[in-house]
Amino acid sequence: MTILTDPPGGSFRVSMLLNDTRYRSMTLQVIAALLLALALAYLYGNLASNLREAGLKISFEFLSSPAGYDINQTLIDYNSQSSNVRAAVVGVLNTLLVAFLACITATVFGVIAGVLRLSNNWLVRKLMSVYVEVFRNIPVLIWIIIIFTIMTAVMPSPSAFRGDDPASTMLFDLFAFTNRGVYVPGPYFTRGIGGEEGAALNWLLVIAVLVGSYFATRAVTTRANDTQAKTGIRPKTFWLNLGIWILPVCAVCLIMGLSWDVPELRGFNFGGGLKIGGPLIALWFALSIYTGAFIAENVRAGIQAITKGQTEAASALGLRPGRVMSLVVLPQALRVIIPPLISQYLNITKNSSLAIAVGYADITATLGGITLNQTGRAIECVLLLMLFYLVISLLISAGMNVYNNAVRLKER
Repeated sequence: MTILTDPPGGSFRVSMLLNDTRYRSMTLQVIAALLLALALAYLYGNLASNLREAGLKISFEFLSSPAGYDINQTLIDYNSQSSNVRAAVVGVLNTLLVAFLACITATVFGVIAGVLRLSNNWLVRKLMSVYVEVFRNIPVLIWIIIIFTIMTAVMPSPSAFRGDDPASTMLFDLFAFTNRGVYVPGPYFTRGIGGEEGAALNWLLVIAVLVGSYFATRAVTTRANDTQAKTGIRPKTFWLNLGIWILPVCAVCLIMGLSWDVPELRGFNFGGGLKIGGPLIALWFALSIYTGAFIAENVRAGIQAITKGQTEAASALGLRPGRVMSLVVLPQALRVIIPPLISQYLNITKNSSLAIAVGYADITATLGGITLNQTGRAIECVLLLMLFYLVISLLISAGMNVYNNAVRLKER
């Protein structure tokens, strides 16, 4: 009895593209790609034909024209005479700002609520269950409007800080909580690089120092792990890592002359310092508590995926419950938590487009709202919006997938 291990030889025939398993999958993929290309070409041709009949054409020249509108919350210099592309950049930065802040606080809320949902204390466990069920079952838009309405109705107006009312005084003479937002001291450098125009470069230098500190602490921790693996004794690294984080950035700030611009009442409003607008606070807090409820369920599921034997073994070694959770359970639960956590971060980024409901100037409000209405370039604006959300979502997914691969179980 013979067994055929290699396909029979012979000259190539066209029929082999479908009949031979060596070529069939490639042939079908090529056919599918050609059909997709034809469909896209047809759609583009149809769009171009309709635009020609309407006397329109796709053009992005409007991005260089003056925007003609003001933005109340900006991270870079901007005025009404700035270009539409600069207004779009302001919107992009505002979107990234609220998404970044909401991802951090939602993670904190979610981890705390998820852990406490498994608490042995009946009251704490039920309170966390109420939080999860209430906040995740009410649309986030409603929470945004509720929080913004409460802020504008409860907080005092800036003019109320003129009197001696204790309810309308600045906290430590540094922070002012008003119905327009929160005013906090703003940092700046008196001996920075490039003077006032080099403010962005100064902060990039500070960020670069922090990044360097991060890699330095990673190297210290890796060396400590290697020493522990060889000798069984782990060197103490807490104070060394703390010094690596604090001393370099403090030295850089001292050299560049870090100072603080304290807000003060000027006329009918506060001047100086940094203003965290009410719309930003409402959007930030609403996205955090809403998404935190979903993250709490992910954390709870991840913790329950770890077998009780892990907890019992750690307790048998004398570890306290808090240390068992932080050193044994949560590191293993991350392998279950991170994949759905990526989806929650993506939801935060996309749900930030609801900022237009409270007047926060994100990319949807600037490029997809005012700029679109003023220029009439709906196709161009929508295409740019789609491109932005696609790129930022892919970047978030790529970054979280890298972290997921770093913490996943390594097989030997």
